[in-house]
Amino acid sequence: MNHALPSRPVRPRRSVLYLPADNARALGKLPGLCCDSVVFDLEDSVAPGAKAEAREALRRFFMDGRAAALPTGMETVIRINALSSPWGGEDLLAARGCKPDAILIPKVDAPEDITAVEDALEQTDAPAGLRLWAMIETPRGVMNAGQIARMGRTDGARLDCFVAGTNDLLRETGVAALPGRPFLTPWLMQIILAARAYGLDVLDGVFNDFKDEASLMRECEDGQAMGFDGKTLIHPAQIAPANQAFGISREHLAEATAIAEAFAMPDNQGRGVISLDGRMVERLHLEMAERLINKAARISARRDGDQQT
Repeated sequence: MNHALPSRPVRPRRSVLYLPADNARALGKLPGLCCDSVVFDLEDSVAPGAKAEAREALRRFFMDGRAAALPTGMETVIRINALSSPWGGEDLLAARGCKPDAILIPKVDAPEDITAVEDALEQTDAPAGLRLWAMIETPRGVMNAGQIARMGRTDGARLDCFVAGTNDLLRETGVAALPGRPFLTPWLMQIILAARAYGLDVLDGVFNDFKDEASLMRECEDGQAMGFDGKTLIHPAQIAPANQAFGISREHLAEATAIAEAFAMPDNQGRGVISLDGRMVERLHLEMAERLINKAARISARRDGDQQT
């Protein structure tokens, strides 16, 4: 049996900004921002009475050329309402028609939530490159995170990324929102472990006080140390701290380059394990190194303003 993980696109996802799809002013400022990804939100940030209007505004944004004019490399994602909601079906059709890079599914409780969206996309002949992200933001979602992540390992899988929905987890469990997130962290680690087991990217939840940059930076640094690939954000002021915290250090890039160069040597080609600087390095480390090098190259290509931080 082949246990290899399906190949996925390599993208930097240090900073992922939520924008309400019906906020024309915010959409107008988007081309000047330096986030790696933008999530056009049709769910939580849009009032029930404004869902249809937000959906049409999003269609216009993608159809009139404004989406195509976004900075090169900025990933576009649309968060729909759940298919079980009154708006989910229309949201999914609109999102598919907009042709973003990915669709974000909210409140994923079980693998069936992924299957339902995949089936709907197949019925509309959605392009194979359209990816899916899953919000893990309920107690059931955390408990089933491994089973959900396993959906990313199936043939033709679209699932690409987990997003921790920390605000919803806090609300549904009653856990106190304390500095350092001591009671939330064990659940976040479960989400990260599930994502890594099946080769998915995984993003930290939002930090609500966008004026408290020092606390945001500490939470970004903690998230990076925990293993998150980046952080979801609610305000443009949070982009630069996230880019800094989740960037690739020179030391890590140098280490990855050394691993790649060592395996490329004629004597090491085809070997599963080699010795490098007094330690054993396996081919799985080469795969990780190549992915990091690719991601670093994509970050370097982005004019994201990191040097201003």
